[in-house]
Amino acid sequence: MSTRPALQAQWGRLAPREQNAVLLAVGLVSLALLWWVLLAPALQVWRSAESQARSLDTQLQTMQSLQAQAKALQAQPRLGADESLRALQTATLQHLGNAAQLSVSGERFTLTLKGVPAQALAQWLTQTRINARLVPSEAHLSRSPSAAASWDGTLTLTLPAR
Repeated sequence: MSTRPALQAQWGRLAPREQNAVLLAVGLVSLALLWWVLLAPALQVWRSAESQARSLDTQLQTMQSLQAQAKALQAQPRLGADESLRALQTATLQHLGNAAQLSVSGERFTLTLKGVPAQALAQWLTQTRINARLVPSEAHLSRSPSAAASWDGTLTLTLPAR
């Protein structure tokens, strides 16, 4: 409470020209603070809204495409273990060659990888999902020490549940 009378006394001692200068300085600081706290962030959001909307539209289209693919995969009839095995063997030979070894145990298919390039593995997974209608149920992969973009490990695939 004692600071207010001291400030009023100090204000009264200032010349009218100095009082106007102080008021002008306080007004400028207030406007700058108003700009930095309220207006500039809102203006930045407004400026970036159009590009964000385009980005979100692109993401939405991608998600809708993936949804359509998932529904198409779900609508496909279930393959038996023999048909899936043939499709899996074909995809393995075509994309992975001698870098992979396949073993079968009932409806579980285990693939052992040695130095498989990442691109070949991605193509193989796509073909396996589409043609053999198998889903990965377990994966133990690590980067191959022999090559930068290749993988070692095992993948276990199963027929999807109905």
